[in-house]
Amino acid sequence: MAIKQISAFVENRQGSLSETIKMIAETGVNMRALSIADTKEFGILRLIVSDTDKAVEALKNDTIVTTTEVIAVKMDDKEGTLYTILKVLEDAKIDIDYSYAFTGFEKGAYVIVRVSDVAAAEKVLADQGIKTLNDVDIKEL
Repeated sequence: MAIKQISAFVENRQGSLSETIKMIAETGVNMRALSIADTKEFGILRLIVSDTDKAVEALKNDTIVTTTEVIAVKMDDKEGTLYTILKVLEDAKIDIDYSYAFTGFEKGAYVIVRVSDVAAAEKVLADQGIKTLNDVDIKEL
């Protein structure tokens, strides 16, 4: 049940992030989560959105944009839950490239995890009773 994450290169200059977000907003696509890592020249904007295809279409003419499979894990919004998820992956020897989290308020807390082996990570999490989301789940948040 991996989901698609958008990665877009955003020039590191005043206004470029808002321009990129505006392009997505104008399509009616809702952002669920975002992360940005910057360098002196550009940033990598990572997004989870309600409609990946529409967002990519909106961005592809103005920036380099790719999609990547990541895992979205539903977790209890309480102390120690993230550690439990990470420990399951560690014990299964699944490498984590990066992670970021978001809350859906009354719908719960979630962590996005980019891992070395999506299928293995989903299986080991499911075996431990840990729910992962798919693109339909993300759209319905």
